[in-house]
Order: sequence, then structure tokens, then C-alpha cells
Amino acid sequence: MHDGLVLFGILSALLIGAVSPGPSFVMVSRIAVTSSRRDGLAASLGMGVGGALFASLAVLGLTALLSQVSWLYLVFKIAGGSYLVFLGIKIWRHASEPLIMDTAAMNARPQEIPPRPVHKSFRKSFGLAMLTQISNPKTAIVYASIFASLLPANPPLWMLMVLPPLIFMIEAGWYAIVAIVFSGRHAKRAYLGGKTWIDRFAGLVLGALGLRLITDGLRP
Repeated sequence: MHDGLVLFGILSALLIGAVSPGPSFVMVSRIAVTSSRRDGLAASLGMGVGGALFASLAVLGLTALLSQVSWLYLVFKIAGGSYLVFLGIKIWRHASEPLIMDTAAMNARPQEIPPRPVHKSFRKSFGLAMLTQISNPKTAIVYASIFASLLPANPPLWMLMVLPPLIFMIEAGWYAIVAIVFSGRHAKRAYLGGKTWIDRFAGLVLGALGLRLITDGLRP
């Protein structure tokens, strides 16, 4: 098969995986709807960096180590699952707290909102999203499985070098779309109308995904 078709097949499979709902989608959409579009885009960059990191590990063959050394994979699963459970509990506990938003800025058109300097909320959103992305070691295994099944036995060096940045573009691009959609005025109004139950649902989803990750790791 032509190298270009191989690369297209890998990227298509990873795009389908990125679009599938999961903890990353829950996290980016919540950051976008509760904060700002800038924070949502920061979260999308964090997702892209996390995806590129997993891709780099898969290219280097380090994810094969997780598949072969069962106790190491178990540690990663329990640690990642515990982090998601922690986030879920935290969101649930603060679900009933009122959210203070800048109503004028929310009702204004994007070009009418004065620019704000980049501050720690940007870094916080980026870091939180990246940690959420890398908290699931199954993602690394999925990347490794796709590479193992679609990459040729001796792939050209250029393909191995372009995979991580292209995967960054896929992950960051998809979650940028999510951030833009959920940071809109209509999405924010809908969120404010049902904040308590929406947050509890988001916390429940994250907690359930974390528990599933832990139980999968402890299963014989």
C-alpha cells in the first residue's frame, strides 16, 4: 500500500477515536461553557499535546512495554482512573454553587468584548485538559494498536516524524470545534439554566469512567 494511503488510514482511525465521546469531551465542553472561549481553546491545545505525547510513545514503542508488563499497566490504569474519580467528585460537590459570569461580556458579540491578557486561567485550562487526556492509558494502547495494524513493518522515517504533529492537529482541531460550540452565548445560557444537574451529570460521567478504568485494571 502506498505510504500516503497508510498515513491517511491511520489519521482517519484516530479522528474517529477523537470524536467518540469520553472524559476529554466532557472536560473541554465544561471548561468552554463555564469559562471563556480562550480557556476552551487552551483546553483543546492541552488535548492536542496529550495526544501527540501518546503518539510519540507509540512511535518509540514504549507503549508495548505497558502491554507486556502487566503491573505497570495496572499502576497507570489505577492512577488515571483515580484522577478521573477525583475530578468527578470535585465537580459534583461544587455543582450547587452559583457561577458568576460577566453577563455583559456573555451577551456581547465576540468583536465587542475587550481583549484580556493571558493569565493563569489559560495555563490552568491547558494543564487540566492535558492531564485528563493522559490519565487514560487505554488511549496509548489504542494508538499502539492502530500503529501496529496499519504501519508497515519498516515505515519510512518521515512518516514516524510527521505522525505526532499531525495527531496534535487532529486532537486540538476537534476539541477547538467543541470549545467554540460550547463557549457560545446560547450554550452558556442553557448551562446557567440547569447548572446543578448538568454539573452533577458531568461529575457522574467522569467518576463512572474513572471507576471503570480502575475495575478494568483490577479484573483478572
